[in-house]
Amino acid sequence: MNVGKPGLLWIFHEIFGTLISCSNPAESRAMKNITITLEPEVVRWVRIKAAEQETSISRYVGELLKEMMEANPQYEHARRQYLALPPKPLGNPDEPLPQRETLYDRAVLR
Repeated sequence: MNVGKPGLLWIFHEIFGTLISCSNPAESRAMKNITITLEPEVVRWVRIKAAEQETSISRYVGELLKEMMEANPQYEHARRQYLALPPKPLGNPDEPLPQRETLYDRAVLR
């Protein structure tokens, strides 16, 4: 996607700060929802830009952020380092996985 204005990535950097990549390559294909707060003039602007690209605001902002992330040489270096690591098990393969109820029992967290 071509964002069209040279200062656009800077604007999003100012709004969002440092970008954090997904730590699990398998998760990078699954879309995640986030909530952002924008000033009204930024919302109007991004609506127009998304409409010009014939896409949703969510997809437009997501593509802008992805471009910023991929343009960052630190991201590519960290990605290569992570993917070079050998896989490691998340638990003992002889033990059963925890039950969903146990994982989401909010009383345990209190």
